[in-house]
Amino acid sequence: MSQSNEASLTQGAPDASSLGLLFDLFKLRIGLAIGLAALTGIAITPGQAPSILRTLLLVAAVTLTSAAAGAFNQYVERDLDAQMRRTRGRVFVTGRFSTGPEWLIAIGTLALTGVAIAAFAGNAASAIYTFLGAFTYAVVYTLWLKRRTWWNIVVGGLAGSFAVLAGAAAVAATKLPALPLTFAVILFLWTPPHFWSLAIAYRDDYAAARVPMLPVVVGNARAARAVFTGTVLLVAATLVPIIFGMGWLYLTSAISGGTYLLTRGMQLARKPGRRTAMACFRASLLQLTVLLLAAIADRALHR
Repeated sequence: MSQSNEASLTQGAPDASSLGLLFDLFKLRIGLAIGLAALTGIAITPGQAPSILRTLLLVAAVTLTSAAAGAFNQYVERDLDAQMRRTRGRVFVTGRFSTGPEWLIAIGTLALTGVAIAAFAGNAASAIYTFLGAFTYAVVYTLWLKRRTWWNIVVGGLAGSFAVLAGAAAVAATKLPALPLTFAVILFLWTPPHFWSLAIAYRDDYAAARVPMLPVVVGNARAARAVFTGTVLLVAATLVPIIFGMGWLYLTSAISGGTYLLTRGMQLARKPGRRTAMACFRASLLQLTVLLLAAIADRALHR
């Protein structure tokens, strides 16, 4: 890579500040959650799990492709980000990172590397699901739906579901058992109330950028009721894995986390606003993290 191209990518030495910018650019908070979903898929699927090394490689692969999709999202949406207070400090908006074809090449290479690692650490099915997760977020959500319809995040929720399936396929490639499929449904149902809560908190931003997120289309009050309805469906779905063999540790976490999230969702529905929306948003993050970690720990106790 030439000196000028390198400057356009980093515009400075890789200090702690630059690493923080890269962390945000690649949306690694989401990426790490996606990687945890893949690990959950491996842990809960009946059968011979891959070795520790292959497991770590597969989780890294899913995280890498998610990171590539996140960076592509910021690259494509820099015009929208410039119009929103929450995102106007992102690197492509501020000019800290210059746009150019080298970024698209780097992002594409990162995504293909992740898919290739998934094929090596898991199998062809794992690679396909890993690819589909990134494709759903980068192309289906970002390019096709986000600027056109409030259904954007509903369909985009499949990205997390594919991460679970990528992990499960490494254990059972030919026919996925019911248990990981229930967790794929959980991830799908989790996404809309999670992001609609954030959209309620930043409704004015989305309205200014003319992004048809649900609160912009129907208003905060109706969107808050949709969040609560989605939360009820989500919490009900988290209890289904009990039918397929999950134990007491998982059940305890599902009930406690679900109760906490329902409480926050009810508060949001009763009093829609930034404060209650952000509380519900954070509660959904905590609920999912605890649920996935409890699922992994539960299966470790019963293997």
